[in-house]
Amino acid sequence: MEIVKEPKKVTIDPELKNAIQTLVEEESQVIIHLHLNLVWGERFRIWKSTFLRTHNGGVKIEIIHAENISFYPEWTYCKSGKTSCTLIFMGLPKNCTVFDLIEEIPEPGGFYIPNIQRNNSDVYHLEI
Repeated sequence: MEIVKEPKKVTIDPELKNAIQTLVEEESQVIIHLHLNLVWGERFRIWKSTFLRTHNGGVKIEIIHAENISFYPEWTYCKSGKTSCTLIFMGLPKNCTVFDLIEEIPEPGGFYIPNIQRNNSDVYHLEI
């Protein structure tokens, strides 16, 4: 005769469950193509403190990668008047419809692009 034990009941911490759900919702990425109007030879860079902030709840979304632009303290030099770079961020929460792009830095020159309307592709072209 085989004795069958009842499985132990597992309780998942509600905070952990919420955190896991948030990670599942945010598995996508946000891609922002910045188009910069610069003068030949002008320098530009991005700080790792650059982030997206959602309007519903003020969630801060971190930058994870950048193309064609250096991270502080390095500089990228403009080779033509119109220059583009790409910023890649962690995904936005599903309920986000509007967000801001913020370069929060400890010196003058950081940028702020408010009220970006979310689209279905999460790919954006912005001019600075």
